[in-house]
Amino acid sequence: MTRILADLRGFQNQYNKLHSDIFGLSLIRVILIALCIMFTAFHLLLFLQQNKIIMDIFYGTWPWYVSGFLIGSVMLLLIYFGKTFGMSSNLRTMCTILGAGKTSDFFRFDWKAQRWNLAVVLGAMLGGFIAVTYLSDPTVPTVVLNPTTVTEVQQMHIDAPDGKLMPDALSSAEALKSPKVLAILLIGGLLVGFGTRYAGGCTSGHAITGLSNLQLPSLIAVIGFFIGGLLMSWILLPLILK
Repeated sequence: MTRILADLRGFQNQYNKLHSDIFGLSLIRVILIALCIMFTAFHLLLFLQQNKIIMDIFYGTWPWYVSGFLIGSVMLLLIYFGKTFGMSSNLRTMCTILGAGKTSDFFRFDWKAQRWNLAVVLGAMLGGFIAVTYLSDPTVPTVVLNPTTVTEVQQMHIDAPDGKLMPDALSSAEALKSPKVLAILLIGGLLVGFGTRYAGGCTSGHAITGLSNLQLPSLIAVIGFFIGGLLMSWILLPLILK
C-alpha cells in the first residue's frame, strides 16, 4: 500500500509539473492548442497548394510595413504578458538543461520559467520549414542581391547566392576542408556567442525587445551592431578573404 501511495504521489507531482503555467495556460493546453493549429495550417496549405489557390503574395517577400507591423504586434503581446523576448538567451537555457549549472553559476537558474522562449524557437523553426517547403516558388530566387553587391563579393571570391541562403564559398563541403574557412566560422561563432552574452542580448533581444521598451542600453548596443557590421563588411572582411 505504501508503495502504491508513493507511486500515486509521484504521478501527481509529474502531473503538476506538466500543468505549470505558460501565458496563464497549462503546458498541456498550450501543446494541444499548438498541435491543433499546426495540423490545421498544414492541411490548409496542402489544400491551397494542390488546388493552386495560394496567391502570389505568399510566394514573395513581404514588405517591411507588413512584417514590421506583425513583429511589433508580437512585442505588444509579450509586454502585456510580462515576457522578455530574445533568441540568444535560449542557448543559456539549453546549456542549463544539459547540466552546465554543475560547473558555472551563470547557468544556475530556473530554466523552466523560460520554456515559453524555447517554444518561440521551435515555432520559428517550424515556420521557416513551412515557408520554404510550402510557401516558396522554386522558380523565384530566395535571396536576390543588388548587382553591384554581387560584383563586390565576387571580387572577394564569394559566389552569388543564386537562391541559396549561404554562399558555397563558406558553407559547402569542399569549403569546410579549408583551415582558413574553418577558422573564420569558428572564430566568428565564438565572437558572436561571447558578444551576445557580454552585451546582455543579441539583435532580437536589443533591437526588437529593448528598443520597443525604450531602453537606452539597447539603443547603444544596436548602434554598436551597425558600426561593427560596417567595419567588418568594408574593411576587415576584404582583408581576411584577400
